[in-house]
Amino acid sequence: MDQTARGNEPTAHPVAAEEPVGVPGPRVRGRPMWTRTALLLVVSLVLATVLKALFVQVFYIPSESMEPGLIRNDHILVEKPSYWFGGTPQRGDVVVFADPGGWLDPTDVDAPDGALASGLARIGLRPSGGHLVKRVVGVAGDVITCCDEAGRIAVNGTPLDEDGYITPQPECNGPMTQSCQWSAGPVPEGHVFVMGDNRNHSADSTVHLCPDADAGCVPGGEYVDSDLVVGRVVARIWPGHRITLLHRPADFASVPDR
Repeated sequence: MDQTARGNEPTAHPVAAEEPVGVPGPRVRGRPMWTRTALLLVVSLVLATVLKALFVQVFYIPSESMEPGLIRNDHILVEKPSYWFGGTPQRGDVVVFADPGGWLDPTDVDAPDGALASGLARIGLRPSGGHLVKRVVGVAGDVITCCDEAGRIAVNGTPLDEDGYITPQPECNGPMTQSCQWSAGPVPEGHVFVMGDNRNHSADSTVHLCPDADAGCVPGGEYVDSDLVVGRVVARIWPGHRITLLHRPADFASVPDR
């Protein structure tokens, strides 16, 4: 009887190869969450700094000088590799450059306010002040003249049809000198001559030309050293409804070198 009862008992299964219930196995130690978060933050900051130093940087438009294409508070993306390895700004490029000295009023230098804002600006995650954005009209060797009977600026004798990207002008496309009869150049080696697209409201190279009657003016201040150029504007990235790529106008392709 006892034997029959024992024979009807369920057969026991071996469990020696399995983990005992309730007994923890070896722990794989991992980094605490806060250290992983800090590490990711450091890596992100390093990558952002490298991107800013070598590849791209964000700026914003503080004035109306580049209307209609770029308006106040637009955020723009500037790329730098185009001017590596001997590359230089080309006619028609919209470029960002550091103030050559005296081009900006102190009120125009909108520096980041606060430690956080300054830190973000340093790594390229927040626009920084102290820079200008203009269009390159002349490069080394070029002669720029204003203006023909149609009010057009000419580079090396070739008139530019700028109606597609500048603000319409009542008389001519170079009015900041208070005259439609002026010339500049030849542009020195390693420099560019720049103008804003809103020709009536742009403190650009034309503003720094030396009038014939100004004996105290030192020629050369109208040109921007290419070493001051941060890079070429390739896109308008904010606000969202204004996102677009920027391209070099086709009319500059017909300008001959001197």
